[in-house]
Amino acid sequence: MKRRTFEEAMQHRRSYYSLCSDSLTLDEEIIHAIRQAVKHVPSAFNSQSTRIVLLLGEHHRKLWELVKSVLKKLVPETAFPKTVEKIDRSFAAGRGTVLFYEDNQVIETLQKNYPLYSDNFPVWAQHTSAMHQFAVWTMLEDMGLGASLQHYNPLIDDEVRAAWALPHTWQLVAQMPFGLPLEEPEAKEFQDVSERIRIFE
Repeated sequence: MKRRTFEEAMQHRRSYYSLCSDSLTLDEEIIHAIRQAVKHVPSAFNSQSTRIVLLLGEHHRKLWELVKSVLKKLVPETAFPKTVEKIDRSFAAGRGTVLFYEDNQVIETLQKNYPLYSDNFPVWAQHTSAMHQFAVWTMLEDMGLGASLQHYNPLIDDEVRAAWALPHTWQLVAQMPFGLPLEEPEAKEFQDVSERIRIFE
């Protein structure tokens, strides 16, 4: 498969809600992309506060069974079948899931060492996480994989932390299920870019 330029990959990156686990992409390629993102995506004060958990195979399916078990206690009984259908088709049916975390211990240390910027570090950590999400999402797209960004946190935080023995200082920010797209997304509408950018030359 011919790799796209970064611009092309960015243009093609979309949210895919119908996935399957079939793909010619090797797990090693996915792991390599994750490692590159974690190593090279920038962070404020070079904090490197982002943590990623990559779930493949049975671990991926276990996550979405866990999500369903948590939601079953919260979603009205009449609406729950639709919730299950959505999770099974859009998320669980995929190849894997990327969990994005920020390490609060790193953030708190920076707050202590740089009190003048204390209020900013949690905000900057979210910026860092967002850049990691975009980088991983775009690289998955470049491999021919579709993904979407989900936010079942904080509902699932405790259960996920326990299931994979994750540090208590890690705060879950987002979940990115991915797999081979089975359907093309609907056409996306764009605002006039000239109304969103001001250029002074």
